[in-house]
Amino acid sequence: TVMVMIAALLLAAKVVTEIKGYRFIGGGVSATNMISVSGEGEVFAAPDIATVSFTVREEAKKVVDAQTKVTAKIKTALTGVRKLDVAEKDIKTANYSSYPKYEYREMKVECVDEYCPPRGRQILIGYEVSQTVTITVRNLDNVSAIVDVLAQAGATETQGPNFAIDKEDELKAEARKQAIQKARAKAEVLAKDLGVSLVRVVSFSEGSRDYSYYPMEKASLSMSAMGGDSMPPSPEIPQGEEKITSQVTVTYEIR
Repeated sequence: TVMVMIAALLLAAKVVTEIKGYRFIGGGVSATNMISVSGEGEVFAAPDIATVSFTVREEAKKVVDAQTKVTAKIKTALTGVRKLDVAEKDIKTANYSSYPKYEYREMKVECVDEYCPPRGRQILIGYEVSQTVTITVRNLDNVSAIVDVLAQAGATETQGPNFAIDKEDELKAEARKQAIQKARAKAEVLAKDLGVSLVRVVSFSEGSRDYSYYPMEKASLSMSAMGGDSMPPSPEIPQGEEKITSQVTVTYEIR
């Protein structure tokens, strides 16, 4: 009798478990009745960081002289940059190169027994040394001033500023969440119109994200702030606004 009661209890527990799991029945079976809906989420945010890269390139007959010139200008530039609220961890050398420079020169030659030596050759005329440094600017109010400092220090080339969002993944997640919510709302309306019920998500996919640039306010620095009227005007640099878009497609099984 005891064994019968135990068996009955085990059977009852199994039945309850099966009933609770009824909503998941068919989870491993391909759905035959489905609807697919799409949704799009957009998040707008102003950039909070910028990157500026600059290169100093110098030539000299001796490589050590070219290196000395480059080092002096880099030191001057970085001294000014550090005064503008840029941390050491946000300054890094992206490239350093040194190579000889040659020039082709023709020479007078005399042919001997139908043999004529080469009429010219490459002559070593010096060396070129260059260093590229990338700066991450976290205080965007200083972007114009940093560009000015680099120009005054004798930077050969400057690239940027390129504006970006430091914690972009969080904004991407928010855009995706909005897109999923819109897709779900659309699916519920469609299911109601069709007189069916949503059972489960069969598939999910996310499309490409669109990053757009929209003019916002312009960052500028007055000449007086740079230390006098003799300074050249600072560049006006639009920071813009980023639009992060997530497009999702969700397929539901219906019953």
